[in-house]
Order: sequence, then structure tokens, then C-alpha cells
Amino acid sequence: MYILGIESSCDETSAAVVLMEEGKREIASNIVASQIETHRLYGGVVPEIASRAHIEAITSITHQALDEADVTLADIGAIAVTAAPGLIGALLVGVNFAKSLAFANHIPLVPVNHIKAHVAAAYLADPELKPPFLAVVVSGGHTSLFRVENDTTFVEIGATRDDAAGEAFDKIGRVIGLPYPGGAALDKLAYEGDPKAVKLPSPALAGETLDFSFSGLKTAALNYINTCQQNHVEVPRADLAASYTRAIVEGIAAKTEQALKSGAYKTVVLAGGVAANSHLRSRLASLTKAHGARLSVPPIALCGDNGAMVAAAGYFAFMQGQRAGTDLNAWAEDHPAWEMQ
Repeated sequence: MYILGIESSCDETSAAVVLMEEGKREIASNIVASQIETHRLYGGVVPEIASRAHIEAITSITHQALDEADVTLADIGAIAVTAAPGLIGALLVGVNFAKSLAFANHIPLVPVNHIKAHVAAAYLADPELKPPFLAVVVSGGHTSLFRVENDTTFVEIGATRDDAAGEAFDKIGRVIGLPYPGGAALDKLAYEGDPKAVKLPSPALAGETLDFSFSGLKTAALNYINTCQQNHVEVPRADLAASYTRAIVEGIAAKTEQALKSGAYKTVVLAGGVAANSHLRSRLASLTKAHGARLSVPPIALCGDNGAMVAAAGYFAFMQGQRAGTDLNAWAEDHPAWEMQ
């Protein structure tokens, strides 16, 4: 069946048509309207501007997605839309558009959790992927580990207690003068520096917990930058980028390895916007290989927010009987109705 996926949780407006059925996972179209150039002026996402941009783009990109897939709404078996978590104003644009489209055309509406959608992106590029597996979701708003028991049942076994890895990357990137998004620029700059030049704390919390904390790491990096400036010393940006990247990557790898040592997982899925980070992809590839596990990572184009991942997650939810009516709302955080199960 063809699923129309609609995504508007942050600063990308996206619509996609995906063909999902037994033994087939095919992206017929995946249109993304990025707002990076707009938000670059402010050094980060401005929620109100993002919401207005979604309103301007969502109708045209949905038409474009249908046209590129060479289908009409009559061919669509279900409409999937991100309803949580994310920026509330941005989410409401997608949710209300999807509700109207589904109701007017008598098409089933399926609400999708944004985190599950990121993980579902891996299914689109990896036909052999099947639960159960360990999902490592790393993005601007989340850094979590999940035990994925089946296509729709996720159990959180570890998470950040404060900031997320993506936000940590972007914050320090902005402070040292890199263009938004800072994470992507830091990824490149890190190759030019010494990863052991600056001593920084690990975001992996000590003990048996699989949780993280990135606030201390950010504070340590900011203190280092301030010390350099107070001493009238130029901040060694490449060395800081390399050391900061190493701290984040090794912290995530440490908790992933801790989960793997339980012996419960033979497959690891790395997903989310930060899954595009080349250092993290490489580190987890070597880690899983060392533990005899398999790593599945979506291609770069499917790591960021996109409609195709929403459609894929929507298909699994649809097959489990999940439906929404015109009373569907959006939630900025995980809501009781959006428990990871």
C-alpha cells in the first residue's frame, strides 16, 4: 500500500510517498523543504518562524510528493503524520493539514511518534532489518537507547538527563563561530585537530545506568573557551572540535557497548539527525563489529527529518490498527498516549 508521510516537527517541512507491503519498502518520493538558510541568520531554530514556513510550504510539497510518485490521493491507503514530540507550533501545522486531507478524502489517519520514525528510516534502506534490536537515537532533541521488541514496541533503557548530543554539538559550534548547523561544521573541523588536545568530561554517566548528561561537557567546553579568551589566547578551534567530538562519540559508544555486553542484542540501529555524524558512524561500526553485532544506519538523506521515515513508521502503526480522528492533537513532549510501546 502507498503511505503518505507528513513531517513538520522542527525546521524541515516534508512530504513523502512510500510503498510498504510484505517484502517491499520503496520510496516513491521524498520532498524536503529545508529552512536552514532562514534560521542560520539567528544561529538556531526560531519556533515561530519555523511554524510560518511550514504553513507556506506544506501544501505545495505534498502536491509535489504525489506528482513525483505518480499517484493521486485515491491511491493512498493511509496518511501518517508526526504528532509528537517536537516544536508544538510546527507540529500543529502538519497535524492539522494531515487531518484535513485525510477527512476530506476519506483516508485513514495514523499518528506517528517522531523517535519511532527516525528508527523506521533504517527499514527503508535495510530490507533484512527485523526486531528485536537495540536502537541508538541521537538527534538535536534526543539521545536515547531503546530495546525495540517489535515494529511498534519501544522500551527506553537509557536517555539523556538534560541536553541532547545534537544540541551540544550545535551550541559549541555556534560559540566558536561555525555556521549553523554547528554539528555538521564541527564534524568536518574535527578531522583537522587533535582529539586528545583538550581534556573534557564524558557525557556517559558512571555506573550501571545507560543514561547520559551533556550539560557538564558543554560547561567544560565553554569554560575552556572563556579561559582562552581571558588569557588573550586564540581558541584552537580544530583541537577543540576534535576533542569535543571525541568526548560525545566515546560517551555514546560506551553506553552502546554496555548494552551490547548484556548479550541481548545482535543488531544495533543508529538513527536520528546526529547519525549523519561521520565520527559516530565509524565508531559504532567498529564497536558492533568487535562485539559480533550488526550495525544498521540509514543513508545520510534519511537521517534528518523527512516524510519517508514518517510513512514507514506509519505503515507499521497502521498494521497494528492504530488510527486517529479529527480530534488528534500534537504534543511537544512524549505524551501518555505516546508511550514508547
